Amino acid sequence: MESPHLNNKANKMHSQPPCSKPNCFFCTMNEPEPSLRRPKLSQCFKEMPLKDDPEHVLVLSGLWNISMTQPDDPEFPSLGIFECMSKLILRGLSDQDWLLRGQNIYIPYYAAHIIGSYTMDRPQFAERAVKSGVVIPLMEILRGKMSWVEQRVAVRALGHLASHNKTFEAVAVHEVEILNLAMEIATNCLEVVYKEFVGIKHRKRPKYHCDLLTRGLGGLELQLKKTEEWASQLQCWSLYLLNCFACKERSLNLICNKEFLKNLCGMWGGLVNLTSPAGIGLLRTVCSSKTGREKVADVKEAIKSLCNVSRSSDDWNEMAIDCLLLLLKDPNTRYKVIDIAVLCLVDLVELGSLGERERVGETITQTLLQDYYKIKYGFLKLKSKKAERALEELWELKVENIKRDKLMSEQDMKERVMFIGKLKKQGNQKFWSGKTQTACKIYSKALDLCPLHVIKERVVLYSNRAQCYLLLKNPAAAISDTTRALCLSSSESPHSKSLWRRSQAYDMKGLAKESLMDCLMFINSRKKSKHSKGDRIPYYAARMINKQMNATWLFANAKSKICSKEEEKLRLHEYSKGKNQLLRLMDAKNESFPDMPTTVEDPNMVEKRWKRKVEKAGEGRRKGIIINNITAGLAHAKNGVRTNQVISITE
Repeated sequence: MESPHLNNKANKMHSQPPCSKPNCFFCTMNEPEPSLRRPKLSQCFKEMPLKDDPEHVLVLSGLWNISMTQPDDPEFPSLGIFECMSKLILRGLSDQDWLLRGQNIYIPYYAAHIIGSYTMDRPQFAERAVKSGVVIPLMEILRGKMSWVEQRVAVRALGHLASHNKTFEAVAVHEVEILNLAMEIATNCLEVVYKEFVGIKHRKRPKYHCDLLTRGLGGLELQLKKTEEWASQLQCWSLYLLNCFACKERSLNLICNKEFLKNLCGMWGGLVNLTSPAGIGLLRTVCSSKTGREKVADVKEAIKSLCNVSRSSDDWNEMAIDCLLLLLKDPNTRYKVIDIAVLCLVDLVELGSLGERERVGETITQTLLQDYYKIKYGFLKLKSKKAERALEELWELKVENIKRDKLMSEQDMKERVMFIGKLKKQGNQKFWSGKTQTACKIYSKALDLCPLHVIKERVVLYSNRAQCYLLLKNPAAAISDTTRALCLSSSESPHSKSLWRRSQAYDMKGLAKESLMDCLMFINSRKKSKHSKGDRIPYYAARMINKQMNATWLFANAKSKICSKEEEKLRLHEYSKGKNQLLRLMDAKNESFPDMPTTVEDPNMVEKRWKRKVEKAGEGRRKGIIINNITAGLAHAKNGVRTNQVISITE
């Protein structure tokens, strides 16, 4: 069957005059007969790495475009394209003169990209690529033989090869080296990209990088946007490569490096790459194994990050909840993490559906209360009293309050609901009169008495109490209450005020990403609301977004690190410069005035010191010498000469 892209090429090039070059790729593509075209294409792929043709870049650019638009077309993979791309990469890495000639600098990038595109979804293409020897040249690029731009497409291609069962072992031959390189790239790539591209003047940036980023279209704004996107992809594809090994429980001790796990939750892809689970996805895979759970449970920073993500509007909060539940269900890790995890998960026990999963809150409740009887009857004590109180409140909410509501008559229920409404009004009045603490207590009382099925009232009470906590500078309690309010509201139309208040609370805690996600969700919910006034974004929300966008900029930490290093170097340079100047001045003074002291002493102090020496020495001992010394010492002291110099001179 003939490929559709070949017909398109043939139609476009049919009117062109015949080419004089033997085995010209474009002329071969113009051949309409498949039986004649395919042998010629195969010959072109064999000869291309051996020739020095300025049209190589044009050929590879066309192949890149075809591989991106039609990655499942079997024609080129069957004609030797992988072997051709492999040899071109190796030639570029081994022959610097050839690489820097003309536009050959673009060739390794295009070659690695073509390999990755064809091996993305088709295992048979991946097998063919491995047999053609693509792993070794891709490894050379991964080692940093070129720049971060080529590393991006090399790690992408290796990730696709490692994702297929039949080609995994071919990549795993370099297992330890690949994992170390992938971890290093994921950790440091943003700093490298900022240092080598973003942080320098646009005139000094490598031209071929700029051309690849923008494809010759757009200015500096598009260039920086694409740089941020590519840097995020470089990090996320490195994590994807690590994930391929973690799925098979390979080298988990190496992947679960403590410092790497600390930084993993911070690798989130940014707003330019929200489709990748990034660090959370790798943690979820690691927590699926016993070894991984034990390693993660020992890193408190990772547990706290998972708690923050699970109570946010992040698209991957479901994965964070899964990680925490897996750690709590494992008896070997449960009591390592329960003191931190329970304070977060109790706010999610009334969560309904999350993604494709339903009754998530019930699963969380069962996991948290599976051995509560041991704590309740004193057989077990947790390290944290807060965690014990949280489990006690959960027991009251999900067990005692349900019993209370079942035993309540219909008339009592109506009276209770009316009383709750009165308490809410009282709380509102106290709040608007400035008595925030009192209002908070009234809302708490109303929540304790409120029947569980009165959801709307509970949502408002939780949200109002959260506002009180914000004014009382208690962001942790505000996050807890707003999360509970959002769990009670539907996921299709979340309570917008709670989203905004949680965004403020996260901002107070310095958690910019979580604050930004909630603020964006708040604006989205306002646009969908019937009561919103048009599509205008409130000023306060726009200001919050601007603040958090700056704080969560992909290169914010890299810029901060590099600036602090430069400041430290400048400070040391200034210190060294000042010290050298002082030494030069002292040397110059000693050369010009060898008898001048560095520190001029007070003549009166010198005189007193000499008098004490006279008293100690005694009147009869070397009387003449001492008197001469006194006279000379006083004279020199008035001229600013040191006493030890006076002694050496007079003696």
